Amino acid sequence: MLTIDIGPLALGVGHVLLLVSLLLATLVGWWLGRRHQVNPEKLIFRLLLAALLGARLAFVVRYFEHYQDAPWRVIDIRDGGFSAWGGLLAAGLLGAWYLWRQAAMRRALAGGVAAGLLVWGMSSLVLHSLEQDTRLPELALRDVQGQPVELGEQLGQPMVINLWATWCPPCRREMPVLAEAQRAHPGVTFVFANQGEGAGEVSAYLASQALQLDNVLLDSDGALGQLVGSRALPTTLFYDAEGRLLGSHLGELSRASLARALEALKTEP
Repeated sequence: MLTIDIGPLALGVGHVLLLVSLLLATLVGWWLGRRHQVNPEKLIFRLLLAALLGARLAFVVRYFEHYQDAPWRVIDIRDGGFSAWGGLLAAGLLGAWYLWRQAAMRRALAGGVAAGLLVWGMSSLVLHSLEQDTRLPELALRDVQGQPVELGEQLGQPMVINLWATWCPPCRREMPVLAEAQRAHPGVTFVFANQGEGAGEVSAYLASQALQLDNVLLDSDGALGQLVGSRALPTTLFYDAEGRLLGSHLGELSRASLARALEALKTEP
């Protein structure tokens, strides 16, 4: 399962885990500090902001060449470009400073942060383990000529499957990035699984945008999204040559975030 659905809203499981961990950290911090009438809530939120900034900065430094053509995208965090080690380093340094300067807050702050990190770390490991056990669904889609195509027949090398639709703005924005990657990485199979639209509509859109894509398939019933557990568009799935899911990305991909995913895909033994 990649998303948690609340009515028409689809939330990424990873984002939900982060929010739950933050809530637990603030509750534990409040409970530990109530005897001395201290509440580390503000400090915990500042630590979270420091972690996000540090994680973003580390990611941008690592993939800076992909931001040179459009520097403004550095602040566009919708691509999910974060490096965990940078966030942990930034939050750790700020947290150590708080613990040194605010003695009355030490027990509550340290306990709350420890509880939040423990829940976030353990749940992330479990989620990653479950994701690694997921296989490519046995499903037949159709190409724009109406011919059936078995997804399993595309295996033999790493595969990237993008779930998209023409009415989806982030799908439209990331499509040139994926098209460029398909040309640049012939050793990776890219599959573009349109969700719920017809061949005429899809072909007309691709022609209007001058997009030349291989492996454009039609998933008229949205069956693939249901099987992988995602209602969010766009969703991008990364499989190894044997059909084992190595990772996923919910939301728009940038050149930098796609480059990181492809690095992990190609280095997987």
